Amino acid sequence: MKTALITGGTRGIGFGIASKLAEEGWNLVINGVRAEASIQEALNSLRSSGIEAVYARGDIGSAEGRSNILQVARGFAGGAIQLLVNNAGIGSPGRLDVFETTEENYDLVMAINLKGAFFLSQAIARDMAEAKRADNSFRGCIVTISSISSTVVSTNRAEYCIAKAGLSMMSQVFAARMGQYDIPVYEVRPGVIKSDMTAGVADKYDRLIEEGLNITKRWGYPEDVGKAVAALARGDFPYSTGQVLLVDGGLTVPRL
Repeated sequence: MKTALITGGTRGIGFGIASKLAEEGWNLVINGVRAEASIQEALNSLRSSGIEAVYARGDIGSAEGRSNILQVARGFAGGAIQLLVNNAGIGSPGRLDVFETTEENYDLVMAINLKGAFFLSQAIARDMAEAKRADNSFRGCIVTISSISSTVVSTNRAEYCIAKAGLSMMSQVFAARMGQYDIPVYEVRPGVIKSDMTAGVADKYDRLIEEGLNITKRWGYPEDVGKAVAALARGDFPYSTGQVLLVDGGLTVPRL
């Protein structure tokens, strides 16, 4: 059976991705930082699709956390997983102006949103390359969930925007490196998605969407991102490695 690891997969966009992959028959390793008892409902929901799902608790921003995630994933898959979805991330603490944000905020966001994804991808990419060398029929894929904030500036979320821009380049770097193994690497770039991360600014975006922020006049939902990842994981775009799939309702389309 094919196995996927989804970081930050217990809620929000990550759970939307996990749900779509479960519907398509993927066994799942779901990562998060909460106690396992608190995510049993999410695991049971995923298992209702007839797949196997396990929890790998760990903070991807720390080497210890990544080590635990890898141990669980490799043990569950019996070797290399077939799909890595880099989704875990946090917002900018306090949404401070670029003049006011702190070194502590910067380091925290970078550790979780960029450094963790890079070194987890490095470890999984090595596993995939080894599996491909051992068996040419092995199929792997890496998908990184970034954000329109990789190119759209928010002066009160500077560290978040910079980290997301870094993820965009990270995806291209791994795409170039994994090309020799015919293992595609993609970036999915969501827009304004209704989740626990955006709950605090829901009124703001309700108003902006009503005023025409997006071409598609609604919020995005986690399942919108899930559908995009599922299509990439199926291999529907085999000749598009290194590319970006925007899931933003047309928000970033230039308009007059």
